[in-house]
Amino acid sequence: MIAIIDYGMGNLRSVQKGLEKVGYEAYITSDPEEVLKAKGVILPGVGAFADAMDNLRKSNLIDAIYQVIEQGKPFLGICLGYQLMFEESEEGGCHRGLGIFPGKVRRLPAGFKVPHMGWNQLTIRQKNALLEGVPSQSEFYFVHSYYVEPADDSLIIATAGYGFDFCAIAGRDRLVGAQFHPEKSSDLGLKILENFGKQVEKC
Repeated sequence: MIAIIDYGMGNLRSVQKGLEKVGYEAYITSDPEEVLKAKGVILPGVGAFADAMDNLRKSNLIDAIYQVIEQGKPFLGICLGYQLMFEESEEGGCHRGLGIFPGKVRRLPAGFKVPHMGWNQLTIRQKNALLEGVPSQSEFYFVHSYYVEPADDSLIIATAGYGFDFCAIAGRDRLVGAQFHPEKSSDLGLKILENFGKQVEKC
């Protein structure tokens, strides 16, 4: 079973429905024990970085997230959930993230329309099981005003362009985050959720 973490910020039901559409059961939970019982975990999210971290702390979910990752279970961060996986964000000041990966979350450069909203192409930089059956230059749906700048280029799985190239998918093996919304990205977005489900099945 897949746990979708509810920390009061996010489009949770649409992620759950996307997984159900490709044949995988998922439950929405804010209970750390329920998160730990899952075979795979998704951290979604929409909103402000600092508020999200505060909500995760108040819900005692941070230790559960670290334990899931230490156990090697498939883990997927989506949009804000992806940004939270990094060390810090400059949104509204300087705020510490989960620090799962080294790197910072930065505001889109001045002169660019924010938020970056709509369909954009992915350029796949390296293979990952999450992208099996997804061609490079496929389009996915983005809504964001900040982007991730990994400190380690080896973490960059795919990029997208918005006047400059930014990291759209980062991670390694079964620990991955995506800036776009797969649950809103039509058939190829559902393919990514299906690939995540397949990883969970293998655990």
